Amino acid sequence: MDSIESKGQPIKAEVEGALPVALGAGIEDEKIAVASPRQLMWWKFRKHRVAVASAVVLVIFYLLALFADFLTFYDPNAYNSDFKFVPPQSITFIDAEGNFSLRPGVSGLISKRDPETLRITYETDPTRWYPIHFFVKGYSYKLLGLIETDVHLFGLDPAVAEEMVYCPLGSDRLGRDMLARVLHGARISLSIGLFSVFLSLALGIFLGGISGYYGGLIDNIIQRVIEFLRSIPDLPLWMALSAALPPDWSQELRYFGITIILSIIGWTRLAREVRGRFLALRTEDFVLSARLCGAKDHRIILRHMVPSFTSHIIASLTLSIPGIILAETGLSFLGLGLRQPVISWGVLLQEAQNIRTVALAPWLLLPGLAVVITVLTFNFLGDGLRDAADPFNR
Repeated sequence: MDSIESKGQPIKAEVEGALPVALGAGIEDEKIAVASPRQLMWWKFRKHRVAVASAVVLVIFYLLALFADFLTFYDPNAYNSDFKFVPPQSITFIDAEGNFSLRPGVSGLISKRDPETLRITYETDPTRWYPIHFFVKGYSYKLLGLIETDVHLFGLDPAVAEEMVYCPLGSDRLGRDMLARVLHGARISLSIGLFSVFLSLALGIFLGGISGYYGGLIDNIIQRVIEFLRSIPDLPLWMALSAALPPDWSQELRYFGITIILSIIGWTRLAREVRGRFLALRTEDFVLSARLCGAKDHRIILRHMVPSFTSHIIASLTLSIPGIILAETGLSFLGLGLRQPVISWGVLLQEAQNIRTVALAPWLLLPGLAVVITVLTFNFLGDGLRDAADPFNR
């Protein structure tokens, strides 16, 4: 009898230990059953750690671009012939006397010219030390385009501006601060992707929705146009359309023109995806019910059919933005896109066309690194959103 009871104790303990797990699983299933599609998408997305980290990186990039004037001390277009090709400078907490300082600073620079190659090189001079100040006054700008101010996050004392500079990412061939130019270039490169994608979204949903909802002759015409556009190589088409822009256009009009050109090509893939969804949804019960209730076509499309795959559209758009950014960078790099004095990552990479310059000043490739990081993070984010768009797929 004792042996039977002793054998029953482990069984009882195992059953009692399994009850909380079973209850927890039941509560979780019940929670999932009553959750909205947005909640399901969010729960699935936050489990994708790489996508969440990519979203954080992108938010940081857009904030850096938005507050570029405040975060940098030098005007991105300001020349300084005394400090050309200055390598990236590191901060130090050791002052000129060799003592530790709580305030960060930067050592002085000694320029030397090679008598044979005439190349200018720089060496640090620890006997000169310049403290870095925070919330210093510099060139005037409008914060967020609204507030006139001249306060910057950090910089050197304006009194030593003629004898010393602080360029965390170095300077280019004209002595312009690369940190300021990369952050200001992010405004154009990141925003042109958003504007182009939103225009592609409007064209893709409108034309793809009409094609899939009505079918027939309209569907054939739209699909033939899409096939014609997709049969043309992207890069030659972009180059031809960009070269067709009037050369006397202002930089603002040129920026708008490049955005339109990139949108002309970008809407075809989304239009085909929307068409396929509409072909599958137009025979569903909720669409037929809306028709029987007297709903008009535009209401059925916008209020019933499009919201049913909104998550898929979001994921598709997120994956489309890197292509737009790469297209603008490539066009500007080839001199067919944006041009000076507009600053974008593609415009900055024009400096990389000179192999000698790149060999002597590799920090000029930093805009390319920014492009790589942005494209990768958008791709990771798009993968996470695509997986989260189908939350029931475990």
